[in-house]
Amino acid sequence: MISETNLPAELYSQYTTIEYTIGDKNQNPVGEFDVKSAFVFVLDTCMIEEEFEYAKSEVKRAIGLLPENAMVGFVSFGTQVQVHELGFSDMSKVYVFRGTKEISKDQIMEQLGIGGAGRRNVPGGAVGVGGYQQQRGMPMQNSGVTRFLLPASDCEFTLNSLLDELQPDQWPVAPGSRASRCTGVALSVAAGLLGACLPGTGARIVALVGGPCTEGPGTKTSGARLEQEKHIGKMLFFKMKNLLVFVSSFLGDYEDSDHFEVLQIISKDMSDPVRSHKDLDKDAAPYFKKAVKFYDSLAKQLVSQGHVLDLFASALDQVGVAEMKVAVERTGGLVVLSESFGHSVFKDSFKRVFENGEQSLGLCFNGTLEINCSKDIKIQGIIGHCTSLEKKGPSVADTVIGEGNTTAWKMCGLDKSTCFTVFFDISSSEKSNAPGSANPQLYLQFLTSYQNPEGLTLLRVTTVTRRWVDSSVSSEELVQGFDQETAAVVMARLTSLKMESEEGFDATRWLDRNLIRLCSKFGEYRKDDPSSFTLNSFFSFFPQFIFNLRRSQFVQVFNNSPDETAYFRMLLNRENITNAAVMIQPSLISYSFNSLPQPVLLDVASIGADRILLLDSYFSVVIFHGMTIAQWRNLGYQNQPEHQCPKAISVEGAMQHLHSYCKAPKEDAQTIIHERFPVPRLVVCDQHGSQARFLLAKLNPSATYNNANEMAAGSDIIFTDDVSLQVFFEHLQRLAVQS
Repeated sequence: MISETNLPAELYSQYTTIEYTIGDKNQNPVGEFDVKSAFVFVLDTCMIEEEFEYAKSEVKRAIGLLPENAMVGFVSFGTQVQVHELGFSDMSKVYVFRGTKEISKDQIMEQLGIGGAGRRNVPGGAVGVGGYQQQRGMPMQNSGVTRFLLPASDCEFTLNSLLDELQPDQWPVAPGSRASRCTGVALSVAAGLLGACLPGTGARIVALVGGPCTEGPGTKTSGARLEQEKHIGKMLFFKMKNLLVFVSSFLGDYEDSDHFEVLQIISKDMSDPVRSHKDLDKDAAPYFKKAVKFYDSLAKQLVSQGHVLDLFASALDQVGVAEMKVAVERTGGLVVLSESFGHSVFKDSFKRVFENGEQSLGLCFNGTLEINCSKDIKIQGIIGHCTSLEKKGPSVADTVIGEGNTTAWKMCGLDKSTCFTVFFDISSSEKSNAPGSANPQLYLQFLTSYQNPEGLTLLRVTTVTRRWVDSSVSSEELVQGFDQETAAVVMARLTSLKMESEEGFDATRWLDRNLIRLCSKFGEYRKDDPSSFTLNSFFSFFPQFIFNLRRSQFVQVFNNSPDETAYFRMLLNRENITNAAVMIQPSLISYSFNSLPQPVLLDVASIGADRILLLDSYFSVVIFHGMTIAQWRNLGYQNQPEHQCPKAISVEGAMQHLHSYCKAPKEDAQTIIHERFPVPRLVVCDQHGSQARFLLAKLNPSATYNNANEMAAGSDIIFTDDVSLQVFFEHLQRLAVQS
């Protein structure tokens, strides 16, 4: 009973966030199964034997980590797409789809015999599903769940046996050519399978891709190739007939035309390089726009079904992450990019997805976000892994940023680190009075509903209120509310969005103009006197963030491939403020004999011959040994307690101390790696070594070849013409104080 002494939590101002349970665990029953989540693994078979074994091994481990009641399906692809019927455990049963032609959801349902489209009348009055006779009395509804999707506990042995027998794609590859890989068709088939079996249920397509898609829009297939495909299809059916592997029935009727409109990102000719940023800028990537359009339509299908696309790409070449970005982002999927399926970046990250307990990512499904706000505030949009639900209302702004024109968004997948940037318009152009003149308070309310890993549907409501501030009268309160890290992340996300969506956008110039404008407004100075310029402590680190953002991989993209840039930006747009800030401005820790580990400036001056530096740039963790430390380590001093340390280091038990000294950064690096997803790459390097570039590229070039004579003994220089932070700040001061 509500009374003055017994008030609900919602009425206490300190309780800004309340979470409600609005659904039970049995909300998604399908036949005999209580489906809480489903995983369809999509495995690329166009790989060398070693890589293929790595990938299969990790899929096996993942299945063993899944909850017993999690539904599992399996699709493999190479030249063609194979859908494996796990419910038929007596022998291997596969449905094969052509990899050269886009397939609709209805066609997939018909070929797999799922739903009404797949029912066929067979002699004897029984119903044939997928080409075999169904027993009388068996329910037809959701038959695909019992055939293609089974609980992990029921199909683990079958799937492990299937993976043991699975071989790399056998289609011959001509010398100087890339393998025929139909990634787009495989993902389309997996989406159609989930849409037919589990629409509206939390499900993920987990794609392991080992190379670029070479079957796509504009592919020209010769008549000889068509005859070869027909012949191979018939031979497969004949040789494997006793195993009930249906091939020829589902390859489809071959068209007389030699031109197919399907999906690819690159031609099969190895002499044709994969598109670069320069190609995209010059519109010289012939397959890019068609591929993006395909994945955009796939994203819409997955969002309507409530399903997620996760992408694990491992290859030395590009695989098409830039094209698939739209489907991964709009469904709230995960993405990991690595060099090999045997690399720890992939293996440890892939394991984290399926782990429980403290290491769990807290994967949730079927989320929606709705925002309510004061009438003086308009919502421009969101940057993040979500899709607009196109819910119109008076709170929708005329200008759009990211996913806009709505007050509600769909998040098919989200986790503990999911973070969105919401843009509001407070310039009320329809009213002559300033915003908040009638009401000094404003409010924002965020309603997030989602299905947690246990199958419960929760509603989290966050309501915050703030006072309007008239900056023309006093800006002190406005300044005190400025969060420098958050502002830097917002600027990074907005810059990345503009670089992708605005042709000819000059990111560096735009960042500089906005920083100058901010410093001119909130800095303290005398007109035209740069030496008098000072910034309030609430702004003092912001120019440094912008300096590092200008030099980061988010803005300087031409040192990376389009796939790498897409990968970096996807993680920037989904991670929390702490992680995103590290991406922009890495942290640097120094280890020395004379002091405890401590943060140091991200500057080349921090390098010392007797120091070990630990750099955390989020995507990689670098352990950098100074020249003297590297020499001691190479001589094995840390392992020789009888060896005396140089007299300059007067520490009791010097060799034991050296051993601990070398061990400490490794332990700290492992702590960072253990807590992060995706798992960062670990680089161990020495001063003047080839891999020292991983550290030097992130440091402020205060010492270059132009002023090498000024450097301290044991330090280093950077061979670059880039301006240093000091020069950058001097120019900023001069421009900010101009009349």
